[in-house]
This record gives sequence, structure tokens and C-alpha cells, in this order.
Amino acid sequence: MLSPEIITSYTAALKDELRPAMGCTEPIAIAYAAAIMTDALGAQAEKIAVGLSGNIIKNVKSVVVPATGGMHGIESAVAAGVIANDYRKRLEVLGALEEADAARIAAYKESCPIEISELNSRCSFDLKLTGTRGTDTATVRITENHTNVVEVTKNGASLLGRYAEARGADETADTGEARADILNVRDIVTFAEEVDLEELRPYLEKQIELNMAIAEEGLRNFYGASIGKLLLQIGTPDTARRARAYAAAGSDARMSGCELAVCIISGSGNQGITASVPVIVYARENGIDHERLLRALIVSDLVTVHQKAGIGCLSAYCGAISAGCGCGAGIAFLLGSDYREIAHTIVNAVAILSGTICDGAKPSCAAKIAMAVEAGILGYEMAKTNRQFYAGDGIVTKGVENTIRNIGRLARDGMGGTDKEIIKIMLEQ
Repeated sequence: MLSPEIITSYTAALKDELRPAMGCTEPIAIAYAAAIMTDALGAQAEKIAVGLSGNIIKNVKSVVVPATGGMHGIESAVAAGVIANDYRKRLEVLGALEEADAARIAAYKESCPIEISELNSRCSFDLKLTGTRGTDTATVRITENHTNVVEVTKNGASLLGRYAEARGADETADTGEARADILNVRDIVTFAEEVDLEELRPYLEKQIELNMAIAEEGLRNFYGASIGKLLLQIGTPDTARRARAYAAAGSDARMSGCELAVCIISGSGNQGITASVPVIVYARENGIDHERLLRALIVSDLVTVHQKAGIGCLSAYCGAISAGCGCGAGIAFLLGSDYREIAHTIVNAVAILSGTICDGAKPSCAAKIAMAVEAGILGYEMAKTNRQFYAGDGIVTKGVENTIRNIGRLARDGMGGTDKEIIKIMLEQ
């Protein structure tokens, strides 16, 4: 039996993580901040200064901002948030926009100087917007995660209480370290087996609804390089290939400006898609009952969060790899594996693709997702046939928890220099 503390913590983690978001979450966080700034200022700013950590710059540079008519970049995200001006929608802030607003966004970008600089910050996720109009100035700062508003001022007076309340009563600002301490694979599996689903059901059902909808949209139409559609055109269309195709198609659509919302995990829509869609495909194609699917999604989601807790919100380590390992664990649980096989699935999957770089949000994320899902599935196929990688095989060490800690160390400490070089390369283009 799990302790009440673990049940409460795991339930809270899922409720906090499983949120709807429209578009890539970094530009949406910028738009959210711009909407808060506009509301605090009481009018549209005449001049805006934008400070961003390097990882946010990396993830905004190449992705389409939804509801803008195909615009890219930081200025577009800022202008879209100003025009949307509905901070209460948080990561769905651009859902307030209509088709005619694209012209208003373009005109605002043209008329309002938007100065962009890189913040000298120890935090990988850090953004600050300062807008001025006449003699009035408003500042907004968001750090650590996409909705953690830590500063709102107008003419030096704090308005934080007003906007911090918009987070929701059951959400926490920064739970990374706490989650790293309490999450472990054995308890995740037990929690998934035993938890009363009623409190979590609305969140898991929304994950299924939103993420399958964008996956199906990506397969219906051409977005980006259409990796999902390609996967169904080549090779044998078995369950594993369809799982990869559907997940990749969701990212195809999302990275190219599709206006459908997704249910994120670890602050990322791509990770949310990767952690859920393959598990859903396996459940449907194997005729597995709905309750078992919901419990398998809990495994996939929490294994993903567990890995990311040690890595951090943004890094040079591709988050889709963590979610691919998560979906492998979820599929293993779905198909009847016990803790031992699930643990070996995670270690096997981690060994296959760890070290894949994150070079920002863009269409090629769909291909990385396809490979991450493949690693998760291969890790499971290895485990169920008693094949595994052993301690001493590279970064793999004895025990799934120790191996997950090594991944956090690799991503957080070892790849810091890689991250800086990636950002330099991207800013030179």
C-alpha cells in the first residue's frame, strides 16, 4: 500500500502537469506574459523590451505561432499576446484570436518597437517583458515554468497577487526538486494499479481527446515534413508503426501552427503527445479496456515527469526522448508487464537514444518523436524477451533509479556547454 503522502503528491503532479496549451509552449508563454503586461498597463504598449533565457530563444526561433497566419519568432509571439489580451486563458491565450486578428498582429509588430535581449540568468526558463506607454511602465516576469508568474508591476507597484491567482488553486509554482525526491518507478506502477481514477479521470480523458485530435489532423493534412503521413506510406503498417506515425503527425501539425490545443506534460506539447498517443494507439488496436488505458497513461505520464524532474524544464537534452521512454513504460503496463519488465523497458530505452540534442522547436521534432517512440517500443520488446542492457554499458548503471539519475546528470551538467553552442549556432543563422 502506498502512503497518503505519495498518493496526494502523485495526484497533484498529474493535475498540475496535464494542462491544455495551444501551440508550442515557449512562444505561448511569451504571449501569455504579453497579455498580462497589456492588462497591467491598461493599454497596448508603445514600446516593449523582451529579455529571454537562451533556451526560450532556441525554442521560439523556428516554430510557427498559432493564429498569426504563419508568422514565426519572438516578435510575433509578443504581438499576438498583446492583441489577444486575455491572460485568463493562460497557455490557450491565442485561442482568443480570430482570423482577422492576423492583420492586427502584423500591424502592431510594424508600429511597436520590440527590443530583444538574452537574459543573464541561471534559470533555463526565464522571461521578462517590460512595456511602456506614455509615462506608464508595466513589467512581467515568468520563471521556472510556463505559467509561474513571479513579478508583475505597474510604475513600480506590485500587482502580482492579481495575476498569480490566475494559476489555479491546485497548481504549484516549482515542484521539480520535490518531484525528483518522491517519484520512483516502483511507486509509479503501484499508484497506477491502485489509485481511484475518479479525481484524475477528467485530466486523462482530456489528454486522450486533445492529443488524438491533433494526431488525426496531422495525418489528414500536410504539415511541415509530414513525417507521420510518410511513416504510414512506407514499411508494414503494424501497431508499432502506427503508434510512431500518429505521435509524429501530432507534432507535424503542432510545430507548423495548427490551432488545435494539446495536453502538455513537463511543460511541453510534444512530450504530451509522445507520452500519450502511442499508448492510446496500442490500447485501441489491442482491444484493451478503457480503465486499463487510463492507468497506463498514468505510468507513461509519471515516468516522463520523473525523468524530466532531474533534467529541468529546458535543456540541450531532447525531451521527446524522456517521453518516448515514458510511452514504452506505459505500453508495457498496458500489455500486462510487471514492475521488473517496466523498469527494464525504461533502462533499455534510455540506453538507445540518450544524448539526442534539443535544437529548438521546429518541424524536425516530429522525426525525433518517431525515433523516441521506436526506442520506447524496442526497450519494451527487449524486456519482454529477457534482453537488457547492463550496468557498465555506457551511462547505464545498476537499478532504474540510478540510471534515471545519470540521465539527469548528463542533461543538466554534462550538456550545459552543448546547449550554449546550439544556441550560438542557431543565432548565427
